Amino acid sequence: MAIVKVAINGYGTIGKRVADAVDAQDDMEVVGVTKTGPSFGCEMAVRKNFDIYSTSDDPEVIRTFDNSPFECKGGLKELLAISDVVIDCSPGKMGEDNLRKYLDAGVKSVFQGGEKHSLTGLSYTSCANHMENFGAKTTRVVSCNTTGLSRTLVPLYEHCGSLKVECTMIRRAADPGDSKKGPINAIKPVLKVPSHHGPDVMTVKPEIEINSLAVAVPTTIMHLHAIIADLPEGHGLSTESVIEMWKETPRVIVMNGERNRITTTAEVMEMARDIGRKWGDLHEIFVWEDGVRLIGNRLYYFQAIHQESDVIPENIDCIRALMKIEENWENSVKKTDEAIARYYNI
Repeated sequence: MAIVKVAINGYGTIGKRVADAVDAQDDMEVVGVTKTGPSFGCEMAVRKNFDIYSTSDDPEVIRTFDNSPFECKGGLKELLAISDVVIDCSPGKMGEDNLRKYLDAGVKSVFQGGEKHSLTGLSYTSCANHMENFGAKTTRVVSCNTTGLSRTLVPLYEHCGSLKVECTMIRRAADPGDSKKGPINAIKPVLKVPSHHGPDVMTVKPEIEINSLAVAVPTTIMHLHAIIADLPEGHGLSTESVIEMWKETPRVIVMNGERNRITTTAEVMEMARDIGRKWGDLHEIFVWEDGVRLIGNRLYYFQAIHQESDVIPENIDCIRALMKIEENWENSVKKTDEAIARYYNI
């Protein structure tokens, strides 16, 4: 079996997590990660035995590593030359320039949800459109919120054949390590209506009719979705059968909040730490069982999204799609998740 050589362009919040997830797999390897300059992130890469490259090909930028403890193997061009696929985890608004570099190098590429669908013309979520991405040159793994919506809505759609959804996204204001953003003491509505989060689901599953509103609140740990889904007549579902459906869905955790005393996002993330997840990550979408209610044809539920990590395993499945390794998305998900669990001994 040929091992896929994976470059990570941008070794930050998402990049460091994707690098570990790649490192856990037996059908791919990290051939290098990029940094803008010497930093503590380089120390983390060295501990993992990941080779470090500069995000720039400018010799002056590369030389900033000379007086540091970290060896820089070269610029981005050198890294791409030894890679089969690059996972772009660089800051937003760099996608167009980076895509041109990747295409020139003949390397397949996976962007993150911070880039627009129009950049690649193709987006990815494992449960929604794995085969549509099979063998593609470039795509984007949709955002954490879109990933979360897809995880619970796609199985509903596949059962019902149609779905109309309205959701409100209660968004964290910033990541925990980000001190540059607010709001600090405010609730900030996203005044673009609908917000991009719901309609972005339609880039991976256009058959689902969905709109969304969003507000940003002064928390950093998770997003929360309040969802109303209208099911078609004759759907044949009950509150209990919807819950059972999600319990059998990969990367979804359904738990009774009152019984388990997990009624807030803080307690969800405490659970993730308690079960031994590195960084306290939660790759799964958390659904409160006692918050699910089907009344007639209308389904109400709440779910929580860990914005730093739910897209991480999706990047691994996306690599397998682009590289034509695994046609069955469920097989890829199982392989990805089992490898990550072994890697962290969880």
